[in-house]
Amino acid sequence: MRLVFAPAIITLAVTLLRLAGELNHWSETFFTRSMGASLVGITWLAPVVGIYLALKLARSGAGPKSFLSSVGYSLLGVIILLVCAFAPSILTIQHGFHDRLIYGWSFFMVAALVTRRGWPRLFKSLLIYGLAARIPVAIVMFFAFRGNWGTHYDAVPPEMPAMGLIAKYLWLGFLPQLTIWVAYTVLAGMLFGTIISGIARLVQIDRGAPV
Repeated sequence: MRLVFAPAIITLAVTLLRLAGELNHWSETFFTRSMGASLVGITWLAPVVGIYLALKLARSGAGPKSFLSSVGYSLLGVIILLVCAFAPSILTIQHGFHDRLIYGWSFFMVAALVTRRGWPRLFKSLLIYGLAARIPVAIVMFFAFRGNWGTHYDAVPPEMPAMGLIAKYLWLGFLPQLTIWVAYTVLAGMLFGTIISGIARLVQIDRGAPV
C-alpha cells in the first residue's frame, strides 16, 4: 500500500483535473468529452506507474525470479489480448451488445492474469494501484450518469439499447472500470515495467554494479 500511495494520489488528482476540465468546457484537445482517450487522463499513467513500481521493487530486492521470464509472460498476456480482440472479426462471429461487453471484460482479465506468473509482486502492486485508480472513476461515473453531465464519464456508445440508470451504470460504468480498466492497468504496467526493469538490470550487470 505504501508503494502505490503516491501514484494513486497523483492519479486521483489527474482524474479530478479532467473532470473539472470537461465540466468547464476547457480545450477539447486536452479534455475530450466524448468516449475515447484524452491528453489529460489516467490511461497514460498505467505504463509509467508500471515502470516506477517495477524499478522500486527490483531495487528493494523484490524482483522476479527471472527478468526474461517476466517479460515473456507480459508479452504472452498482450498476445492473448490481441488474439481475443480480433478473433470475432476474423471468424465473423456476431455478438449482441451485452455479450460483447462480457466477452471484452473476460479476455482482458484472462490476459492480465497470465502476467502474474512472471512477477507476482509487481502484479499485486499494479492490481492494488488499478483498483485505487479506477474506483474513484466508477464513483464519478455514477453521478455523471445520474446528472447527464455531458462528459466522457457519462458518454454511451450509439448502439446501446435502452436502459435505466442503475443498469446503464453497472454495464457501462461500474463493471467496466473494475474489470477491463483494472486489467488494462495491470497489462500495461507489467509490459513496460518488466521491460524497463529488465534493461536496467542488464545495464547494471554490464557496468559491473552489484545486483
